[in-house]
Amino acid sequence: MFEIIGLAATGAAGLFGYVKSRRFVRSRLRFVDAVKKPYVPVLAGGAAALAAAPIVALLPIVGTATAIVFGASVGVGVASARKDIKSGNP
Repeated sequence: MFEIIGLAATGAAGLFGYVKSRRFVRSRLRFVDAVKKPYVPVLAGGAAALAAAPIVALLPIVGTATAIVFGASVGVGVASARKDIKSGNP
């Protein structure tokens, strides 16, 4: 039972990280030149995973994989928004 709750929490964290980071980069960081650099998604994903690690360590149901999935989803969201900005999609 707890495994299913942990899996659902991991999926929710991944979806939340992707959607929020993509929306933030597309709306707020559209005109920032640093977002157009190729290493920014990796940097954002790593920072998100490091920020989520202490929170995940305190929660009994979720594990380290949740922080990793959250960081990866933030990185993918930033990369997707970066690609949209480059191609000119609003």
